[in-house]
Amino acid sequence: MLLAQALGNLLGNSVKYTRPRDLARIEVGWKVSPVGGRTFYIADNGVGFDLEKAHNLFVMFQRQHHSMDFEGTGTGLALSQRIIERHGGRIWSETAPGEGCTFYFTLPFDGMEPEMAFPESSLAELPA
Repeated sequence: MLLAQALGNLLGNSVKYTRPRDLARIEVGWKVSPVGGRTFYIADNGVGFDLEKAHNLFVMFQRQHHSMDFEGTGTGLALSQRIIERHGGRIWSETAPGEGCTFYFTLPFDGMEPEMAFPESSLAELPA
């Protein structure tokens, strides 16, 4: 449930900060990390921010944009960081003003690789 909250915070930020775009793009994915575990990402083409001035990016109640421009309390990223770290992962961002933003986070994975098979019902064609 906590990981769902962290993911929801990150997706909510992508939705919020792509609103000014005529054509918003949000991409969610994951890759196997070469050092073990998984690296997940949420990338968007939103307004971005200056990462060099974002020393308080994961500090509670700190915001990267003015409250008149975008709603929020400045708690989402701080909570997401705490949740991800509590699960043995870490979180970081790549961004630039006007260039969108990508948040990455890692989570450990100790199990066997799941088979990439889909149930028969998911392969059924949808009516035209």
